[in-house]
Amino acid sequence: MTVDLPQHTPQGLARAMAFRSAQGLHAEPTSRVAYRSHGALLIIGALGQALACAARLRGSLSCTLLAPPESSEPPGDVTVLWGVPESVSGHLGHFQVSVMTERGPVDLARALRAQGGAFDLVLDLCTPPHIVHEVKPPGYYAPMGDAQALQDALAELPEMVGEFEKPRFFVYNPSICAHGASGLTGCNNCLEACPTGAIAPAGDKIQVNPYLCQGAGSCAAACPTGAIGYAYPRAGDLLESVRRILQTYRQYEGEVPVLLFHDAEAGAQAVAQIADHMPERVLPIQVEEAGSLGMDVWLAAIAYGASAVGVVVTASTPDSVRQTLDAQLEYARTILAGLGHGSERLVLHQADEGLAEALHALAVLPELPAATFAVMGDKRDTLRLAIDHLHDHALQPLERISLSGGAPFGQIRVDRGACTLCMSCVNVCPASALIDGKDTPRLSIIEWNCVQCGLCESACPERAITLEARLVFDREARMQARVLNEEQPFCCIVCGKPFITQSLMDRMQDKLKDHWMYQNDQARRRMHMCGDCRVKDLYASEVIVRRQ
Repeated sequence: MTVDLPQHTPQGLARAMAFRSAQGLHAEPTSRVAYRSHGALLIIGALGQALACAARLRGSLSCTLLAPPESSEPPGDVTVLWGVPESVSGHLGHFQVSVMTERGPVDLARALRAQGGAFDLVLDLCTPPHIVHEVKPPGYYAPMGDAQALQDALAELPEMVGEFEKPRFFVYNPSICAHGASGLTGCNNCLEACPTGAIAPAGDKIQVNPYLCQGAGSCAAACPTGAIGYAYPRAGDLLESVRRILQTYRQYEGEVPVLLFHDAEAGAQAVAQIADHMPERVLPIQVEEAGSLGMDVWLAAIAYGASAVGVVVTASTPDSVRQTLDAQLEYARTILAGLGHGSERLVLHQADEGLAEALHALAVLPELPAATFAVMGDKRDTLRLAIDHLHDHALQPLERISLSGGAPFGQIRVDRGACTLCMSCVNVCPASALIDGKDTPRLSIIEWNCVQCGLCESACPERAITLEARLVFDREARMQARVLNEEQPFCCIVCGKPFITQSLMDRMQDKLKDHWMYQNDQARRRMHMCGDCRVKDLYASEVIVRRQ
């Protein structure tokens, strides 16, 4: 819904002109996801309640009942199966339900030869329901004993027949995903943030089920690299609109603007209810889901000249989305406070009767000189540009600040006494933050690239690595390779090629000194050769032995 905003003051006129200026901006379209439902409904629950629901729906849907085993005989005009589901999964038009039998698990839809081998809809009357995600898949109704929720489900189910479409809310770039490498698990942010269960591990990467994804967007907010992004709209399109709105607002002499992001449903209703009582310096901006926004958008908006940024959360905001917003808010507020800009520039607002009062109570903070950078859509670049601008206009320009664990910026600390420079960490780093020294035993870091995924820490066989979340503001320092550990190389005694570190050679000699294979001078000598020379020496020895 679009909120109608009054304009009683020059600020109101500036706001109206600002929104008018952004109306013609192009937004990159996203693809669509299609569902098809033929009306095959499975009702799961106690026989009496399930029969009552089937009687309400029989004229519009093809109902099958799955009830716990009972002695009473069901009516002959409805299909009743006895059993307890072992698993329920799927989405509108394609639900699969498995029941354990004496012969093993049975797929009910296939056993019944249902069209397409699946149920189109599920009404789950059990408490707890068989699908426990915070946001249930489309076509799945679980009233959990709530009489009103059951009535709403019974009213909506007959309408869920036909073909339906929704946007494909996400884009995914596996090349910069930090989920895993070499069988190790690193970043799980998107999996933990998703309220629908649409995201699952797929080897070293992830996979997103577009039929389960309902656009909560918290995965995009939580992703440290930008590997998964929100596509409805894309962050670059949204920020271009924000930049234009703020620019026009200033042109019409609007002052200290506050951006208020809200979703298109409950958030929009809450804002519409207080539109007449909202300060005219507040610029409400509707997005599909407020949970899709993270600190890249918020900090860029402040860099573009917003004096403050608010985000409206509602009673229906899932806990996982709220937790993601809270974490992003903490990181961004720490950055703002560290630069002297004030953490109160970022606020989460509850969509309730106190919203108007909270907006009037916002501190009037001066906007910064407006940034002119253009956002091309890369999350890390957006953060870099916004943070650099905020630092350029900082009241207390620091070199670095500490951040709480989980923040997407930082360094690693290396125990030089334990590190053998095996480069296992370099091999798994997904962000090119860790660099080897090629022919020199050296480990370096480009700190800006580090996303604190923890893969290096997991890969280190010596447990010599620990993570440290922090943000370095000095552009040159964070972009230059900084040495974490280095040693003199040990060179092959035959060809002179460096192939190991001196400390690793010392450890290897100490470990193998009592091994039966290294009890003669020739074997110990080979330990000091590179792989190629060692093979040649072994071959030459075998030839000599055969000739003798």
